[in-house]
Amino acid sequence: MLARRLPRPRLTGLGGGLFSSAAMVLVAGFSWLLFDSSLFVYGLLFLPVAAATALWVRPADLITAPITAPIAFAAGVWPVAGGSGGFGGHLMGLVSALSLHAGWLYAGTLVAALIAVVRKAVLIGRRRMPRRPAA
Repeated sequence: MLARRLPRPRLTGLGGGLFSSAAMVLVAGFSWLLFDSSLFVYGLLFLPVAAATALWVRPADLITAPITAPIAFAAGVWPVAGGSGGFGGHLMGLVSALSLHAGWLYAGTLVAALIAVVRKAVLIGRRRMPRRPAA
């Protein structure tokens, strides 16, 4: 039996940002439709999106993973933030959602940063290991 491997996409820095932002907009729609705009569900689903972005970005663009995570969180939170009374009310709902649920934002950014640091350390370690001659 052949073991199936998970896909290993390699996103550029811009591609990682677009992927995470689009994924978070989809997560917001999912949360809005199924969970009545639950910011808890939105924040909980932000963690795997941040991790996937950090895992799938190219080694040369690893620094962008923790940078795009908060941008994606802010881009997707608009539909589930709430607020009423026109543009100002929606803007206040967005600011309130970002401030009240900053823990999810920090946790996802930390997950992306830790994955990026570990991946970079593994890459450096592989580069510094001496190559053994073929026997």
